[in-house]
Amino acid sequence: MAKGQKKSTPKQKDDDWAGTIGSLRAKLSLTQERFAAKVGVTWSTVSRWENGRGRPSPLATLRLEEILSGEST
Repeated sequence: MAKGQKKSTPKQKDDDWAGTIGSLRAKLSLTQERFAAKVGVTWSTVSRWENGRGRPSPLATLRLEEILSGEST
């Protein structure tokens, strides 16, 4: 690793999810509660994702990808 470079941390990856999920939810004009229902999780889970305190499970990731692909058509 070059001098001055930082290692990628899990927190940074969670922050990437936070931006993606927040942007998608805003684009769909959904509350956390309605977005959560669409994905199949609780609103508090969506809140954790958006605040970078967690990331989606593999199943939730698949559902998010389905939502994203449906929005691009």
